[in-house]
Amino acid sequence: MPSASRPEEGAMLATPLTVPPSEAAAASPPPVVAAARPLAPSAAPRPRRSLRPWLLPVLAPTIGMALLVGLWTLLTQKGGAFPTPAATWGAALQLFADPFYVKGPNDQGIGWNILASLQRVGIGFGLAALVGIPLGFALGRFAFLAQMLGPLISLLRPVSPLAWLPIGLLAFKSADPAAIWTIFICSIWPMILNTAQGVQRVPQDYLNVARVLNLSEWKLITRILFPAVLPYLLTGVRLSVGTAWLVIVAAEMLTGGAGIGFWLWDEWNNLNVAHILIAIFVIGLVGLLLEQLLMAVGRRFSHD
Repeated sequence: MPSASRPEEGAMLATPLTVPPSEAAAASPPPVVAAARPLAPSAAPRPRRSLRPWLLPVLAPTIGMALLVGLWTLLTQKGGAFPTPAATWGAALQLFADPFYVKGPNDQGIGWNILASLQRVGIGFGLAALVGIPLGFALGRFAFLAQMLGPLISLLRPVSPLAWLPIGLLAFKSADPAAIWTIFICSIWPMILNTAQGVQRVPQDYLNVARVLNLSEWKLITRILFPAVLPYLLTGVRLSVGTAWLVIVAAEMLTGGAGIGFWLWDEWNNLNVAHILIAIFVIGLVGLLLEQLLMAVGRRFSHD
């Protein structure tokens, strides 16, 4: 005889067991939270190399020179008296293979002629600096002196450089000092005017402090005026050296002897157009180097 099932137990098992939430929470194991694993350091983004720093100073001039050579080649491809860039380059290689040869007083290598021009520029420019910079300080410091010499400077400054050459030949009776005189008189004006302008722009408070401290005129110039005027002075010097290099080429064409200007004119008499083009590039390159040299000196002493 089968035993009767106990409905009470089945009912109890079928009935879902309800557990208070508080007890369930206490009974249930705490949720396992995966320990946060330290993230592997992601690779730092590599700094992007910008092409801009060298794009303008390198690529742009290269494109400009390529355009010049391309236009030059295009204009000379049909021949004529004007040499091609390749022919000029070949002539330059032969010329600079021996730049310091001497075959007589009027036949010297281009190196000797460049050195002769640089020597004249150095002497004439140095004399102009010795006179022009102190005179500029005086004009900027004393209003009466500025009013007295201002009209004279305004009258003489625009005079063409070659107009001063006959005065030099008349006074010195020789071509070499006449060329130096022309450089001197033409390169002195930028130094005078820029230095005087710098002195006039010095704040009045600086001069008042010097007056209160009872500084001498020498200490006022060396301790206060000179540092404040230096940027103006260097600008005048840079303009002057460009003028000096410009003047010497024109003066040497007329005075003869030695120098890059004389060499250029002599090559014109020989109808050597390739050498004339080489002389033009050399003159431009030397002038650029002189200007860059003075700009480097200016940056060395500038406090900006």
